[in-house]
Amino acid sequence: MTTEPRRTLAPGAWYALILVALTNAMSLLDRQILAILAPAIKKDLDIGDAEMGLLYGTVFALFYALFSLPVGRLADGWVRTRLLAISLLFWSTATGLAGFASSFAMLALSRLGVGIGEAATAPAGTSLLYDFWPKHRRGFVMSVIASAIALGLGGSLILGGVAAAWWDASHAAGGLKGWQFAFLVAAAPGFVLAAFVWMLKEPQRGQMDGIETAPEAHPFARSLALLGSVTPGFHWIGMKGRGASPAMVRGNLVALTLIAVAAYALTLLSNAISPKPPMQLGSITLNPHALQWSVIGLGVFVIVNLMQGMKLGDAQAFRVISRSPTVMMCIAVGTLQSVINYGMMAFNPSFLIRTYGLTMQETALQFGLLSAAMGIIGPLAWGPLSDWLNQRFPGAGRAWVALFAMAASPVMSFWVYFAADPGSFYARFLIYSFILTGWMPPLYAIMYDQVLPRMRGLTASLYLLVMTILGMGIGPYVVGLLSDATGSLRTAMLSINAVAIPIAVLMLFIARRAQRDEATLLERAAA
Repeated sequence: MTTEPRRTLAPGAWYALILVALTNAMSLLDRQILAILAPAIKKDLDIGDAEMGLLYGTVFALFYALFSLPVGRLADGWVRTRLLAISLLFWSTATGLAGFASSFAMLALSRLGVGIGEAATAPAGTSLLYDFWPKHRRGFVMSVIASAIALGLGGSLILGGVAAAWWDASHAAGGLKGWQFAFLVAAAPGFVLAAFVWMLKEPQRGQMDGIETAPEAHPFARSLALLGSVTPGFHWIGMKGRGASPAMVRGNLVALTLIAVAAYALTLLSNAISPKPPMQLGSITLNPHALQWSVIGLGVFVIVNLMQGMKLGDAQAFRVISRSPTVMMCIAVGTLQSVINYGMMAFNPSFLIRTYGLTMQETALQFGLLSAAMGIIGPLAWGPLSDWLNQRFPGAGRAWVALFAMAASPVMSFWVYFAADPGSFYARFLIYSFILTGWMPPLYAIMYDQVLPRMRGLTASLYLLVMTILGMGIGPYVVGLLSDATGSLRTAMLSINAVAIPIAVLMLFIARRAQRDEATLLERAAA
């Protein structure tokens, strides 16, 4: 049943926004702290930039993406406040585990746990807030989340760099390294925040959109079924149980074969570009490039399984998502932009330290404060602007804001990263980062308005899966690979901006289609 959408805030909307924003900030803080600690970790564990890219992106990405699916499905049927609180406790514990890591394998295990825990942040948080805030204010809502993400990013640099430097200076004789202490400090606030999120009142699902949504009878069973349907090996059992056609099974096997061939070819190419010695993971010896592309290939296969499983198990969601070109293009654009963003973010501190001779503490304070400030100010300006423009130019208004941000910032990056000194770099980065922050609020608002309220968690999970595997999983690794091969971190970082070309093309199509596709939402759902 549908009614008129609400235009007023639900009770507790501001408090919910603050808590979800802080949860996102904690997520980025615990995720990104690795970037500022990378030089010290590399020295202690004797690893290179490619291995750090593997640790920063790929190891985290696979489990973050894989577990975003069942928790996203759970967010569509269970109590989202409890799901967020439990997830926050889990990833804070995993972050603290890195404080006791003494090998690459232990650090990888910690990152794996952080990935699993943080998987619920976007699906549950976005779904929760969209039931507190009306449609015409959601650009602002996403701008606050984007600002919180920037706060976490900047905070990770400041907290990580200062805590590590202070510990190394005052406790040099102890067995605990500064970077290990920084992980312990980063983990602590999450336990307190989890208690406040747990006590937040759950809103009525669909109330702001005027689309009545009944509670789900068995959310955990459906969540586990989704995990089984996408996990390689188990997914074939699920396909058989749900009556998959022989053609669908053949398509799945063909996809697996093509993915394996591509992973092997990319391993050979990576070995040719930058040969690497074998890496020890416990008692197992692995080629780093083979591990990288095997994980990416596994993630792509999970994406294939997800779409086939959705078609079999939730045909309505499959129709609503797959038959909206705007949703598909938004996912592609966000993924390509994440290649740039994560590729650059993973190595920004290392670039400043190597290029300008700054210390870790100087980089943490200077760059951390600047990036946090601009990351907060930028989205809070761009989000309301996109809402205002969208009311005058439905669909296109938000798309033009995102297009400007994603097309202008890569061009400006060459001006920024060729600065002669730190002062010039920071001055240029201020303008660059302000423009760059304009992409996320409007793009996310466009995408989530294309689906039913009960599908926002699943849509967020699908987006996270693709974006994380192909964006976070590839961006940092490719930058690290090119850096090791060329000996120039600057060249490696700037090269990744080439993907801005397809981004701009896709955003032009989104500007033309967004309003038309949104108008067919109920038609797609009822087909």
